[in-house]
Amino acid sequence: MNSLHRFWRMLARKDVLAGLLFIGMAVFGLWLSRDYPIGTALRMGTGYVPRLLCWLLFGLGVVVLVQGLREAQDSQALSSADVSAWRPLVFVTASLVIFGLSIERLGLVISILLLIGVGAVAARGLRPFETLAAALVLILLSWGIFILGLGLTIPVWPEW
Repeated sequence: MNSLHRFWRMLARKDVLAGLLFIGMAVFGLWLSRDYPIGTALRMGTGYVPRLLCWLLFGLGVVVLVQGLREAQDSQALSSADVSAWRPLVFVTASLVIFGLSIERLGLVISILLLIGVGAVAARGLRPFETLAAALVLILLSWGIFILGLGLTIPVWPEW
């Protein structure tokens, strides 16, 4: 029973969980892109970059997992009482979902403001001026890259 308890405490470390998450996402991405043509470095197929990124994520996951397993301290173990550990996960995920659902109806500007505003709730101590500055920079970069540079037809403002 003691060794089982130690095993679960070892798995509950943040680094171990993060490494397993990275590895899991990489394996899932590799599985999804299994039928994409890879091509070569000079003539890349549609699966070249996604598979490359998945392999890099897999390698990063292994490094983080090994570091977490080698760490002797139990100070980073997650407890069920530590609700604040879930705050970034919930708010960052919510901000991405809100952005994805609102981009077509509300346009680029309002969707990015929602993305940054909801995501900022995840960070402690972030000042409103910094949040607004980050949103404005992201709006300008997104507009310049995706609308001007790539010519994508993303609405900038809502069409009411």
